[in-house]
Amino acid sequence: MDEPEITIFPAPGDVSHAAAGRIAQGLIDAVTERGVAHWVTTGGSTPGLIYRHLADSPLRETVPWEHVHLWWSDDRWVPPDDVLSNALACWDLLLRDVPVPLDQVHVMPIAEAMATGDPPEVVAARYEVTMRDAGLDLDDAGFPRIDVILVGVGSDGHLFSVFPDSPTWADPSWVQAVAAPTHIAPRVARVTLNPNIVTAARRPLAVVHGAAKASILGELFGPVVDTRRWPAQLMRRAGAAWLLDESAAAGLPSGTPVRREAAAPDTGESGRSVAWTP
Repeated sequence: MDEPEITIFPAPGDVSHAAAGRIAQGLIDAVTERGVAHWVTTGGSTPGLIYRHLADSPLRETVPWEHVHLWWSDDRWVPPDDVLSNALACWDLLLRDVPVPLDQVHVMPIAEAMATGDPPEVVAARYEVTMRDAGLDLDDAGFPRIDVILVGVGSDGHLFSVFPDSPTWADPSWVQAVAAPTHIAPRVARVTLNPNIVTAARRPLAVVHGAAKASILGELFGPVVDTRRWPAQLMRRAGAAWLLDESAAAGLPSGTPVRREAAAPDTGESGRSVAWTP
């Protein structure tokens, strides 16, 4: 199996700082190469501090935000101002401070559906139409090649809202409705991207920190590869990057190839300066 790059940092704050630099560099490179950047972000506990770094100098000024399209990997069936909304933190911590055009911020239309009484399946269908109309490049399997995907990993090994043994694998749709999980909070219905979009992504980035995630990292990088059981193993692929803190990394199996770094302020991948030149 071709393995991803795993980098370990001293603390969660260092992980978030490095992740912001990686995302910024991925967006800059996409705009330089193709004139537009498509970023799929996530929710949960992962992105908050990352958003703060992206909204602060120098990344606020160096990323060509006017060329960025922002998407969500998944969201919960809650109002947009609910603390469980995956979009809320992005609005509060990032989008107030960076000039992404509003018509390029593609929030899942859950609020509209809740107001009209439409079910999650309608939201999934509408979001897929929006994605298909965006002119995204496709891989050989017909899934969109997103430039940057930020992935969080659940304690059960889920990613997006694709849970262990999820029926989403059997559905070729890009976007799918998900019933409320019974084994993990929050127990609300979801809308999620197809997990195969991770496989198609140009730069998938997993951010994991905290001792509570150590055990699942041991499973994800162990000898058994079963993406239906642990969907986050889709990130165990060449071209993917994992950023961990020491507490989470303690669960990695002995001998797992890793590198260790301190946080590098204001830099992107491999120490390169993050800068946008039109």
